[in-house]
Amino acid sequence: MNSSKHAELANNAWSVADRLRGDYKQSDYGKVILPFTVLRRLECVLEPTRGKVTATAAQLVGQDLDEDRFLRKASGHSFYNKGSLSLKKIADDPQHAGTNLQRYVAAFSENAREVLEKYEFNQQIHRLERANLLYQVISRFMDLDMRPEVVPNHNMGYIFEELIRRFAEQSNETAGEHFTPREVIKLMVNLLVGPDADALSLPGVVRTVLDPACGTGGMLSAAEDHITALNPGARVEVYGQELNAESWAICRSDLMIKGQDPDHIAFGNSFTDDVHKRERFDYLLANPPFGVEWKKVKEEVEREHESLGDAGRFGAGLPRINDGSLLFLQHMLSKMKPVDANGGGGSRVAIVFNGSPLFTGAAESGESNIRRWILENDWLEAVVALPDQLFYNTGISTYFWILTNRKSAGHRGKVVLLDAREHWVKMRRSLGDKRKEMSEGQIREITRLYGEALQVADDPEHPLHGKVKVFRNEDFGYQRITVERPLKLRFEVTEETPATLAEAKPVQRLAYAQEFVDALRPLAGRSWPTRSEMLVALKDAVVAAGLAWPGGAAFAKVMRDLIGVRDADGEVQTVKGVPEPDTELRDYENVPLGEDVEEYLRREVLPHVPDAWIDHGKTKTGYEIPFTRHFYVYQPPRPLAEIDAELKSLEAEIQALLGKVAE
Repeated sequence: MNSSKHAELANNAWSVADRLRGDYKQSDYGKVILPFTVLRRLECVLEPTRGKVTATAAQLVGQDLDEDRFLRKASGHSFYNKGSLSLKKIADDPQHAGTNLQRYVAAFSENAREVLEKYEFNQQIHRLERANLLYQVISRFMDLDMRPEVVPNHNMGYIFEELIRRFAEQSNETAGEHFTPREVIKLMVNLLVGPDADALSLPGVVRTVLDPACGTGGMLSAAEDHITALNPGARVEVYGQELNAESWAICRSDLMIKGQDPDHIAFGNSFTDDVHKRERFDYLLANPPFGVEWKKVKEEVEREHESLGDAGRFGAGLPRINDGSLLFLQHMLSKMKPVDANGGGGSRVAIVFNGSPLFTGAAESGESNIRRWILENDWLEAVVALPDQLFYNTGISTYFWILTNRKSAGHRGKVVLLDAREHWVKMRRSLGDKRKEMSEGQIREITRLYGEALQVADDPEHPLHGKVKVFRNEDFGYQRITVERPLKLRFEVTEETPATLAEAKPVQRLAYAQEFVDALRPLAGRSWPTRSEMLVALKDAVVAAGLAWPGGAAFAKVMRDLIGVRDADGEVQTVKGVPEPDTELRDYENVPLGEDVEEYLRREVLPHVPDAWIDHGKTKTGYEIPFTRHFYVYQPPRPLAEIDAELKSLEAEIQALLGKVAE
């Protein structure tokens, strides 16, 4: 089924909007169109066994048997409708359309009924009745041919997603919150599953797949299709969780149609209500929302972090509140299967991120600690940079992170960085922020390059050598050192000093504060090279005025700070014989992990500031993945003559335009 056919069916479904106009706001069109599309699809799927289900239901009346089990068997699906109504029959009795439609929905199995309830379908029935539109809508949808032989299961997902996208546009929502572009999903699944091609071709293979932010289920469907393409006899069990009711309803109905267990698709928040808590999966993949804050679940997440630690999902750390991306990744990593003693088991994980999780957060921040945990466990296999303007709701650059706890021997202790930012073609028509797409040929090339990454990185002659770099895990670690320099002061009393002293709280607390300040006024214009000389002069002036000098080192330090002036040639201030650091001159350096920091200081710092030292008590360990820095290619500036010629050309063009205006 080609894309034009998808668009035609989506257009036919969306044409109902013409009848809703006036009685419904544009942003509410989807509340009618989406559930009716699901209802019509379910009806078409169940049509061949309708009579058998109805007959079976009649036979079971009054019998103490498991009706649900018998009716599922009769329908041939995991759902059924035991009533005798259909959209056509309901349309034949316009006067009772609302009542009959509710009876029709009530006759569905609970799992199908729950899907329609998430759309608040009963409310829409009443609203359409009040607007005298229900009959028209039913009549339009009963004519749509959505039989599986006309619209295969896989293709139905395209139609759902096109309707979701239109609904999102009308609602001023972002389509990217609901689904991911198909070519992105295809490449992601290729990289996730590709290395396991040999194992997946074995007879009787069973694999489980989880998407904790599954949307309409596009990624789950693509993973299932990829595995069954490698081995038609493979059994793939898909699981998911979704917070958006409409997306969840579509995903669940899609799985019902495909013969999957719809109960595997949970409704709710993966952070606060982990429905798949006890499950472990072979493959995990997700495209969580970019840069979405997790303030609403803050209390529950922090409680798990503090009470369970490494025994929970978020033991490695918590990212900043305005971006929960790394929470999703920790949640997924907690569901990896353990690797057994023979090297079997284990899992592979793929997730879509923006650039932030690569580097946001200083050393020992939540983000840095999460990256450290991942890299020190040797789970990160690769980061793949994608073209910008690839998603519907953002034009920013995005990245795949591919992780696994069963790396191949060649990949152990290493991370592959793959630059696919130039692998795109311009779309004929933009969709939201999506102006670029990846062609089938480009997807194949990136998939092949990923599989051969280690060899390509070692082969300078390979045409794509510059697109792949391989690093050791520890190459992304660094020591954040604090470089101190001594506080150097000279001391002087200026015309402004008395006013400054009068405002100082230690002076204000003196019973003779004003007299104390006045006693020092005659010193204006005097200066001293050392702290001791300054204090002797101040004490003499105060005592000469008949006042007592306040005792204690604390007061002496206050006077030093008030009278002292920073001077590169001044006296070095000490505390217990040790130079006191100047906070204004404090600096920080990132030293590669494993390098001797004192050697770094001698090589990089002391030639410029010979009196500097490292405060080892403040050294922190951090991890970041500066992807763009590793692929940066220096572009020399254009010659000045070329720039000058271009400016003169533009000036001439402007003068010519101004001349035309003057005419």
